[in-house]
Amino acid sequence: MERNSLSKQIIVYATLAVLLIFALFPLYWMINTSFKSQSEIYNMTPTFWPHHFGWSAYVKLMEKEFLVNIKNSLIVSLVVSFASIIVSMLAAYAIAKLKFRGRSMMSKGILYAYLMPRAVLFIPLYMLVSSIGWNDSIYGLMLIYPTITVPYATWMLISYFKSIPVEIEEAAMIDGCTRLRTMLNIIFPLSAPGIAATFIFAFTLCWSEYLYALVVVTKSVDKTITLGLSDMIVGDVFAWGPLMGGSIIASIPVIIMYLFTSKYMVSGMTVGGVK
Repeated sequence: MERNSLSKQIIVYATLAVLLIFALFPLYWMINTSFKSQSEIYNMTPTFWPHHFGWSAYVKLMEKEFLVNIKNSLIVSLVVSFASIIVSMLAAYAIAKLKFRGRSMMSKGILYAYLMPRAVLFIPLYMLVSSIGWNDSIYGLMLIYPTITVPYATWMLISYFKSIPVEIEEAAMIDGCTRLRTMLNIIFPLSAPGIAATFIFAFTLCWSEYLYALVVVTKSVDKTITLGLSDMIVGDVFAWGPLMGGSIIASIPVIIMYLFTSKYMVSGMTVGGVK
């Protein structure tokens, strides 16, 4: 039995190792390509390690306005994520904990709003930001992106708030807490893992969004990181070195955020779905 158990563990770990290699290989290839010269990238025989290790791709990135693009994406993503979480917490609490007519229909409407294709919405949204003079600026993106993040964050937090026993609220109210104080001091602190996980996903949605940014922003000083990367593709010429280097830099903030908050994400995604 011990031999069978050991052999099963070896098979499981070997399988996981192979799957891990497959999952991480694209990331390795991005890093590998970013340090190659243009001639080596287009060589018919691929190399798994640069023959001539160089930083030319990253130098070209710094010559462009790539750092400005990163700053714009950080500002937009953080502002929209914080604002969306605040609005979504209040809306999700009302739908999950309060009893009023139309609550079920409102919950379904939020889900349908999130599932609405962006290609259908970008024309009316562009007309909206143009009418108030916020087109071609990051302020227009700050106005548009909540249409993506608020429905998603609200839908996620509804299921999480429903998992918190109603007896906790009743005990707080018996002790003299008002509905507002119960929400702020009891429900929201207990929901911190779910709120953190939802914030990270909302940040990722804003960070990686491309279509709305392409429609609204044309000035280079206001472009986000997705537009900055797409500008490296001119016609049928692909600057693979800078493109891969920029993609690596673009993934670093999200990776760091996921690493430091992974425990909140696991509990936030599981507790909300388990009674």
